[in-house]
Amino acid sequence: MLDTAMIQKCADPSLTPAIVEQFVQRAGSSDPLAVTVKAGERLILVPKVKTPDEAMELIRRYVGQAVVRVGITQVPAGIGVKDVSELKSDLLQACENLRLGTGMFAKVVRIVAKWYGNPTDRQVFPQIFEDAVYAWKTGEFEGVSVFRADDPGLSVKLTVPPVAEQDPHTDSAPPFSKLKESENSGGVGAAEMRIDLSRIGAK
Repeated sequence: MLDTAMIQKCADPSLTPAIVEQFVQRAGSSDPLAVTVKAGERLILVPKVKTPDEAMELIRRYVGQAVVRVGITQVPAGIGVKDVSELKSDLLQACENLRLGTGMFAKVVRIVAKWYGNPTDRQVFPQIFEDAVYAWKTGEFEGVSVFRADDPGLSVKLTVPPVAEQDPHTDSAPPFSKLKESENSGGVGAAEMRIDLSRIGAK
């Protein structure tokens, strides 16, 4: 779905390729024109679109009435937009969607990390990541609307211990198989995944 060149060109540079891949795999879509509409907990069945124009028509129809997710990162459409006419078809371009989605996800990670007290223990990262993905999907974390909340603006470095260091007899940390798989995809000997979020949201 994503190749290294696209990640390097389009994804937020503070996220490692492994984290970007895992994020899109867990919370996104393989279809750049994917439009998902939910009203509360109810998924609204909408016709599958075949063109950007059809997708934009669908997005404009539901924004403001329901939660509309768009593209490969399933980024929420309409955040900060006062009128549907302000919505742009850029959301449907894979590169722009990845740029916007990864930037917003980085903010969500910062919000979750702050709640955890900005831990430095690398074994806490899998839980922060899991909570951030859940918050991305639901739009909330501990009662906070993550997409509308202020950006904590923290510098966070998150790491995951390599599979080689995971000893079931000595390591009490719970296994996070999906994160291990993404880590393995980074190459043999990869010691950790890092994320520097200090530059996101800086104005």
